[in-house]
Amino acid sequence: MWYQFVRAVFAVLFRILFRLEVIGSENIPKEGPVVIACNHVSNLDPPMVGTAATRPVHFMAKSELFESFMGHVYSSLYAFPVHRGVADTHAIRQALTVLKNNQVLGIFPEGHRVTTGRLDKAEPGAVAIAIKGKALVVPTAILGSNLKARKSLWPHIKVVFGRPISVRDEAGNKKATEALSEELMHEIGLLIEAHKDV
Repeated sequence: MWYQFVRAVFAVLFRILFRLEVIGSENIPKEGPVVIACNHVSNLDPPMVGTAATRPVHFMAKSELFESFMGHVYSSLYAFPVHRGVADTHAIRQALTVLKNNQVLGIFPEGHRVTTGRLDKAEPGAVAIAIKGKALVVPTAILGSNLKARKSLWPHIKVVFGRPISVRDEAGNKKATEALSEELMHEIGLLIEAHKDV
C-alpha cells in the first residue's frame, strides 16, 4: 500500500518536473521472477524506473545509501543494500529470495553510475543472479536523467523497457554468463540509440 502510494505521487511529480515518458512497459512479464537490468546515469534512476515499472521493483542499492535515516525509507520501498567491491553473499541471497518469491529485482549491471553517455561493461552478477533465480531479464534504458548534462531547463526523461531475454536454459558457466552480459548491454545500447532525442 505504501509502495503504491509513493509510486503514484512520484508518477505525477516526475511527469510534471521531468516530462517522464515510459516506453515498452508491456514488455515486463505480468508474473514470475523478473530482473530489470538498466544502465545507470544518476541517483534519479531507481525512483524513475520503479515509477515506470508495472510491478513493484526490489532494487539492489549501494550500502552507503542506508547509513542515514533515508535508509529506512529505501527499505520501506523494497530496496536493500549491497556492498560493492566484495562478494556480498547476504545481498545475493536476498536477491535470489526476491526471485524465488516471483517478484521483480532491479539491478544496474554496470555496478556504478556512468555519466559519460557511454555504456560500461556489465559486471557478471546481474545475469548470474537471473540464471540462478530462473528469471527473465528485461533490458531497460534510461535517457535524460543526467540533469547536469541537460540541454534545456525542462528535462525530458525516458524509461524504455525492452523485450525480455530468457536465461533459464543457460548452464550458468562463466563463458555463458559473460556472453549473456554482453548481449544484455548490447540490447540496452540499442534501446538508447533508438530512443535518444535528436
